[in-house]
Amino acid sequence: MTKSSDDGATFSPWTKVAFAHGYPGDFVNGSFRDGILANFAASPTYPGHAYVTYEDFNSAKGTMDVKFAYTTDGANSFSLPITVNDASTVDDGTDQFQPSVAAGPAGAVAVAFYDRRALCPDDASVAPENVGDANTCIDVSVQAYRDNGATEAAVSSVGTNAKMTDFAWDPSEPRQHVEGIGQIACYRHRDPCPGVFIGDYFGLAVSPGNIYGLFVSTHYPSGVPADEGGKVYYQQAILATVPRSGFGAGY
Repeated sequence: MTKSSDDGATFSPWTKVAFAHGYPGDFVNGSFRDGILANFAASPTYPGHAYVTYEDFNSAKGTMDVKFAYTTDGANSFSLPITVNDASTVDDGTDQFQPSVAAGPAGAVAVAFYDRRALCPDDASVAPENVGDANTCIDVSVQAYRDNGATEAAVSSVGTNAKMTDFAWDPSEPRQHVEGIGQIACYRHRDPCPGVFIGDYFGLAVSPGNIYGLFVSTHYPSGVPADEGGKVYYQQAILATVPRSGFGAGY
């Protein structure tokens, strides 16, 4: 990371935060790629405080985790990275990936990410052969943090991961066709498609009262009729709202 305090005329020397290691190739169980390796936010409350979250591929397990680090001295140095997803998910063979970080009033910080710890639900939007499978369908989880404004040990976690989504979604959808053309979100202009791209439309914001997440989902049917009958389950943008009060008094 580097910074400028003169509108970009000059920049500070680079400071290493961490080594971010994305997923090598396509994710298993869906053959998809994601689009966000790291994300950054500056505190609106404490000058010189800023936050970084990033993907970290666990080569020993073949799965992804989400990491978090912060600075209290204007990016001259950073804390040692910690794992954002719950400890129970680090070695359970599931992926947590594509994180976003946001900071809000009164030292509130949040990290949200795609989460594949839950089994695929029995739902019309999920491919029948994926129902009940592990590390396949995708939810969104959020981890709350609190920055107390100190220069040492400033940021602490608030509770554990909380789910932002009501419904998990299947990244291998849509499998339907329209006028014979496959509708999957392909990372190449090919039909049939060699692999899926999960759109890098992932935003996060923290207000005085809420945490807002913006991300994609194939759970909700579109208005487009499919050749196979029914509606096409496109990747669509979803806005989720989580009250800050749900994380306890003082957050």
